[in-house]
Amino acid sequence: MPAAIVADIAAPSVEQSYRYCRRIARERAKNFYYSFLLLKKPQRDAMCALYAFMRRCDDLSDDPAMVDASPRQSIAFWRMDLDRALAGQVEGDPIWPAFQDTVKRYSIPHRFFHEMIDGIASDLEPRQIGTFEELYGYCYRVASVVGLAIVHIFGFQSMKALLLAEKCGVAFQLTNILRDVREDAELGRIYLPLEDLNRFGVSTEQLKSGKEDRAFRELMQFEAARAHAFYDESAGLVDLIEPDSRRSLWALRQIYLRLLSRIERARYSVLSRRINLPARAKIGLLLRAFLKR
Repeated sequence: MPAAIVADIAAPSVEQSYRYCRRIARERAKNFYYSFLLLKKPQRDAMCALYAFMRRCDDLSDDPAMVDASPRQSIAFWRMDLDRALAGQVEGDPIWPAFQDTVKRYSIPHRFFHEMIDGIASDLEPRQIGTFEELYGYCYRVASVVGLAIVHIFGFQSMKALLLAEKCGVAFQLTNILRDVREDAELGRIYLPLEDLNRFGVSTEQLKSGKEDRAFRELMQFEAARAHAFYDESAGLVDLIEPDSRRSLWALRQIYLRLLSRIERARYSVLSRRINLPARAKIGLLLRAFLKR
């Protein structure tokens, strides 16, 4: 909704705003929400507020019809609303009071949120990623900055935690990309680097057609190994955050690792079906995490 319109809408209380954000997270967060449940209530609420902001960003690019403006106008309005919220003007969208409270309480750098919006804006038009270096930059903007914000909620002492959070975000996003290859390709978004497609002899048209031949599986195996490398690089992050937050991060990592494992066990059949981790598996991981010391 354009800023000029929402500016006149009275803001809910902080508690009402948190309640609203909790509902958004519960209904739409899927993988993230299960890990939230392992946190103490203030952190859980903060994660819900952060998720609600990310959800709004995604909706602007994925469903621009929800606002009466072009996608680029909508994002420009949203960026202005963000700046106002960060400055303490929380009228408009009901997520803002909780979001502003979270950012202030956990001292989350404001630049992360602008970088999230930059990542969303880059998805407005069809695109072809050329190199892995370019893909890494995309993963940083849409996922690593989320991890960097979350680490502030988890709490950390060593600055190394920030570097590992960046790597962990890349691992998560690579996993999402592998799961969504065909859906993204049909939208004109080719995230698997062109240099890799050429190396394995896979065309962008093949990603849309659903042909899962040997070349495609070898390409996917290569990309999955790259994701595993980032999971391995970031494994030490769990020990660098505050003890009370470790179970939540462990569960979140395990959910994504299990998703990657399911993609591998299905022999990368992501062009013919959507591979997900069932709720029962997520709940099982949640219980395991709850019992961890």
